[in-house]
Amino acid sequence: MPDSVQRSYPHILIVEDDPAIGAFVQTALEREGFVTELVKRGDTALECVETFSPDLILLDLMLPGPDGLQVCQALRRRPQYIPIIMLTAKDDDVDKIVGLEIGADDYITKPFKIRELLARIRALLRLVQRSASPGLRVFRFDSLEVNIESRTVTRGGRRVNLTPKEFELLALLVSNPRRVFGRETLLEKVWGYNYAGETRTVDVHIQRLRQKIEPDPGEPRFLVTVRNIGYKFETQHEREIGARNE
Repeated sequence: MPDSVQRSYPHILIVEDDPAIGAFVQTALEREGFVTELVKRGDTALECVETFSPDLILLDLMLPGPDGLQVCQALRRRPQYIPIIMLTAKDDDVDKIVGLEIGADDYITKPFKIRELLARIRALLRLVQRSASPGLRVFRFDSLEVNIESRTVTRGGRRVNLTPKEFELLALLVSNPRRVFGRETLLEKVWGYNYAGETRTVDVHIQRLRQKIEPDPGEPRFLVTVRNIGYKFETQHEREIGARNE
């Protein structure tokens, strides 16, 4: 297949050291039209990122060489953002929290249904494509509109007055839908490396934003808490997808 044609299909890098699982996932993805590369080691995965240029990575946690968490950390130090789905037999909450905290976008435990995996891959690719679209500076979610260029927010057509930090926090979350941000990460990105405040500052700003943009602040629809980790922004549509796949 010519490179120009082949590149039009999403490239998925599968990092899995179990030969049976790796072959099963690879066959299923290729049957759905994805272009795949399968590797079994963490160091090989990092090398393959340079040559294969994946659009998404399925990353096992337990790997020879650098493990999945180390690979994820290394990938998040790169300037180019590649969505990552952790695919592992570990279902301990601590492993899940650590994986999301260091930058994984989603987490699926084995055994899993291939339809669930495919649904999550497609949903994540859609979100990344939407966020990366050239010129996309206005985000609309039902009655909520966030204009990054003019730094304005409206709800139901009415202007919502935000402080500069409230807007920066909302803009970061809106621009990365479904990505989970830890409180420390939000402090770093919104308040800066030298900010001396505690993570409670993030919680206070989230509560204020909920009062201003949520239809029901007591049952937040957009600014969702991820227990023991931090926060993420998601639309009702994406929440329904997630609920059906759980």
